[in-house]
Amino acid sequence: MIERYSNNQSSSSFISQQNLKSDMAEPVVSITLETIRNLLVEEVKFYSGVRSQVEQIQLELQRMRSFLKDADAQQDTDERLHNWVAEVREAAYDIEDNILVFVAVKIEARRYRNSKNLLKKLGCFFREVITTYRVGSRISEIKSKIISLTTSLQTYGIKPINNQGENPGFDDARIRDLRRQYSHVVEEDFVGLQGAIKMLVAHLIDEQEDRVISIHGMGGLGKTTIARKVYSSRDVRRHFDGFAWTCVSQQWDKRDILQGILIKLIPENRDEILGMRDEELVKELHDVQLKKKCLVVLDDIWSTQAWDSLKPAFPNTRTGAGSKMLLTTRNREVASYVYPSGFLYEPRFLSNEESWELLRKKAFPRRQATAEYVIDPEMETLGKEMVARCCGLPLAILVLGGLLVTKHSVREWQTVHENINYYLARGRGLGQQQAVTEVLAFSYHDLPYQFKQCFLFLANFPEDFEIEAEKLYQFWLAEGIISQEERAEEETMMDVAEHYLAELAQRCMVQVNVKETAGGFKNCRLHDLMWDLCLSKAKDENFTKVIDFRRDKKPTEALSSSSRIRRISIYLDSDVTRYDVPCSENRHIRSAFFYANDCREDVLQQMKFHLSSFKLLRVLDLQGFQSADELPKSIGDLIHLKYLSLSYSQFKRLPSSLSKLVYLQTLDLEVDNSLQIPNIIWKMERLRHLYLPVNFHTQDGSKLRLDGLSELETLVNFNTSLCDVKDLDTLTNLRKLRASIKDKLDDLPNILKYISFTQNHLRRSSLSISCPQFCSDAELSLLKSLLGCHRLYKLSIKGRIGKLPEFFHFSSSIAKIAFKASLLEEDPMATLENLPKLSSLTLYDSTFVGDEMVCSGKGFPKLLYLKLWGLSNLMRWRIDAGAMPRLSRLVIAHCEHLEMLPDGLKFVTTLQKMNVRWMSDDFKDRLRAADGDDFYKVRHVSDIKLD
Repeated sequence: MIERYSNNQSSSSFISQQNLKSDMAEPVVSITLETIRNLLVEEVKFYSGVRSQVEQIQLELQRMRSFLKDADAQQDTDERLHNWVAEVREAAYDIEDNILVFVAVKIEARRYRNSKNLLKKLGCFFREVITTYRVGSRISEIKSKIISLTTSLQTYGIKPINNQGENPGFDDARIRDLRRQYSHVVEEDFVGLQGAIKMLVAHLIDEQEDRVISIHGMGGLGKTTIARKVYSSRDVRRHFDGFAWTCVSQQWDKRDILQGILIKLIPENRDEILGMRDEELVKELHDVQLKKKCLVVLDDIWSTQAWDSLKPAFPNTRTGAGSKMLLTTRNREVASYVYPSGFLYEPRFLSNEESWELLRKKAFPRRQATAEYVIDPEMETLGKEMVARCCGLPLAILVLGGLLVTKHSVREWQTVHENINYYLARGRGLGQQQAVTEVLAFSYHDLPYQFKQCFLFLANFPEDFEIEAEKLYQFWLAEGIISQEERAEEETMMDVAEHYLAELAQRCMVQVNVKETAGGFKNCRLHDLMWDLCLSKAKDENFTKVIDFRRDKKPTEALSSSSRIRRISIYLDSDVTRYDVPCSENRHIRSAFFYANDCREDVLQQMKFHLSSFKLLRVLDLQGFQSADELPKSIGDLIHLKYLSLSYSQFKRLPSSLSKLVYLQTLDLEVDNSLQIPNIIWKMERLRHLYLPVNFHTQDGSKLRLDGLSELETLVNFNTSLCDVKDLDTLTNLRKLRASIKDKLDDLPNILKYISFTQNHLRRSSLSISCPQFCSDAELSLLKSLLGCHRLYKLSIKGRIGKLPEFFHFSSSIAKIAFKASLLEEDPMATLENLPKLSSLTLYDSTFVGDEMVCSGKGFPKLLYLKLWGLSNLMRWRIDAGAMPRLSRLVIAHCEHLEMLPDGLKFVTTLQKMNVRWMSDDFKDRLRAADGDDFYKVRHVSDIKLD
C-alpha cells in the first residue's frame, strides 16, 4: 500500500499556487473583430457618426492580432509582457462593449421613430445623440491606447506571426481529420489494477464482509473508474437486486441525492418520490435497503458534514436484505468517519512500466492494431521521461497522452518535453499533487488558442454536471467563440463547434458520451481535477465568476472584483430570499447562468431589476425556477441576447416583449408544464434553434406562426395540432426536425412532402404519430410513402396498422422504430429484421397479437436496443444463431404468456443489460443465478434485473 495522502482541501488550492500567465488576449481580439465585422455588414445603417472610427480600430486590431500570437507564447517569461497581454484583452472587451451599447441605442431609436408619444421620441433622440458622441470619443481613446500598446512591443522583441504559422499543432489537415473522425468515445484505458477490481468485487458479494467499502486517494488516481468497473461487474450485478449511483461532490444537495437514489432503486414510484418531504425520503430509502438487497455508490464524497446529513437514510446494521454501500473520497478521514470498521482501499500509483503502457495506448491509438508498427526510439525515450514526471497518476498520464496524440514528429515531442520540464520545475518540492497539477496546466497551455475559451466556458457549469453537447455548441456560438472562418462548405456552425469538442475530448480535457445510434456527442463533463483547473484558469483570466448562495446566503466577498465581470453563474436555493449582484458589474456581463433549485417567487421578482442592467447579455440560462409564473417583461430589453433557455423550469407565460430580441439565435422553451406563448416567434428572423414545449398554447388560441424563420436549423416538438404545417415550406435552412401528429392524418401529406423534398437541407427527422389506424388502402399507401422517406431517422406510431409493409418499402436511413397498439397479426420481426440501420426497436401494448415470434440468423445486424412490452398473446420466441449480433440491452415486460427466454439468446454475446419486469414468478425463477433452468442462456449478461 502506498503512503497515505490526506486531502482536506480542494485541489484548486494547489492550482491557485501556480500563478500561470494569461494567454487569452488573441481569442478575445479575434471575437471582437468578428463582432465588428458582422455588425458592420448587418447593421450598416446604424453606423452614422462612428463608422470611420470603428473601421480604423478594426484595422488596428487586425494589426495587433498578428503580434499577439508571439506575445502569448512568450509571456510566461516576462511579467511585464503578461500585464501587456492583459491590457490588450481588456481593451478589446472595452471596444466591443461600446459598439454593442451604441447598436442597442440605435435599435431603440428606430423603434420609437414613428411613435406618437412625443416625450419617448424626444428622449430616444437625445440618448442617440449623446451615445453617438460618447462612443465615438471612447473608441478614439481606445484606438490611441491600442496604437501605443503596439508601439511598445519593440521593448519585448515581439514579432508579427501570420496565420499560416500560428498553430503547428492544429493545422488545416488536422481540422479535416477531426471532421472525419469526430465521432469517437474517449475512454480511460485501464492498466495495472485488474487485481484490485476482483478483490473489491469479492468483498461486495461476500455476505460476511463489511457493509461499507471505501475507495480513497488523491484526485486523478482512478477512484471513480475503479468504482464503475466494480459497479458494472457481472458478479455484482447478479448479486444485488437494486442499484443506485450518485455523485455527492463539494456542493451537495441532500434532497436531490436522496431522490436520485430512491428513483433508481424503485423507479416505479418516481412520481410519489418527487412529492415526498425530506423526512419521508430518509425513511423510505432506509426501509428499501432493508427490504431488498441494494448497492448504493456515493461517488466523490468530500466532507463528514455531507455524510452526517445522509446517514439516517442508510441502515447501520448487517441485518436485513444484505444491502451494501461503496463510496469514493479524496479524504481517508471521511472514509473512516462514515464507517470506522469498513474496508478501506487506496489505489496504488502505476509503475513506470504501467505508466508507459497507458501513455503508449493513448498517444498512438490507431497504431495499436498494427503489429508491424514500431514507435520511434527517440519518441519512446522522450515519452518515458515525460510520463515519469506524472508520478504514476492515471489522469495525468491520460492528459499527457491526449496532448501527445496531436504531435506527430520527434521535434514536436521534444518541444513538449522541454516545456513540460519547465512547468514541472516550478512545482518541484510541492509534492506529487503539484506535479500532476502542472501536467494538467500544461495541457491547457498547449491548447491551440481557438479552444482555450471553449474550455474555460465549462467553468460556468456545476461540478460533475453533464453538459448537453448541443446546448454547449449553442453557448459557444452565442458568445462568438467559434469562428466563421473555419466553416467548410455544407457545414453549419454547429458542425464546427462539434469539431471543437472533439479536439478537447481527444486531448482528454473533457470526458464525452457518444450517441450510439445517431453519432456525434450526447454530453460531456469534466473530471474533478480538470474542473478545478478550469475554475482556477477562469478566475485568473477574469473569464467568469461563480456566486454560490446555497452555502453562504450573502457571499459578498465573491462579488467584489477589481476588474469587470464578463460571465456569472449564480446558485440559489429555496432558502434564499435575496441575491445581490452589483449593477456596475452587470453592465459588462456576456453570459448569465441561474441555477435556481426551486427558489422563492420573490427572487424571480428581483430578476426584473437585474435584467434591465444586462444590456450586453448574449446568453441567459434559467434553470430550476419551479414556482415561476411569467418571464419578466424586461427580458425584451436584452437587445443583444442570442441564447435564452427556460428548460428544467416551470414558467407558465411568456411576455410579448420577446419579439424585441432581434439577434436571438437559440430559444429553448422545453419547460416542465404547459406554456402560454405569444404569437411573435415568427418575427425572430435570426432564430436558428427552436425547442418548443411538449404542451403549449397561444394567447388567442390560434396556431403558432413559424413562417419566415429562414435561418432556422433545429425545430423540436413541432406539433401539427398547435402549429401550421404549411409554415414548414418557409423553413428553407432546417437541418433537424422533430414533429408530431395527433388524432388525424390530414397533415401527414404535407409533412411527407417537406421531408422528401430534395432541395432543402434537412438531414434528420423524427416523427411521432398518434391516430386511430392505418388500415384503409389510402392510409396504408400513405404509410408506405412515410416509411420510404430517406431523411426519416426515428418513427413512432400509436394506432392500429392493418398490415406492415414489406421491408423494401422502408428507407435504409431509419434507425429507431416504436410501435404501440398496432394489433399486427403477422410476426413483424420477419420484416423489421431486414432494416440495415435499425438500432432501436420498441414493440409496445399489443403491437403483435400472435403467439410466436422469430428472429432469424443475420437479422437485425445493427440492433442495439430491443423492448418487448405488453405483448400479452406472445407464448414462444425463437432467436436463431447469428441474429442481433450487436444487441446490448433487452427489456421484456408484461408479456404474461411468454413461456421462457429463447435458447438462442446465449448466442447474443454482446448483451450487457437485461431488464425483466412484471413477468410471472415462474418466468423469473428460471433466470435466477445458479439454480434457474434458463440461467445458462444469459450467463454472459453482466447486468440482469428481475423486477
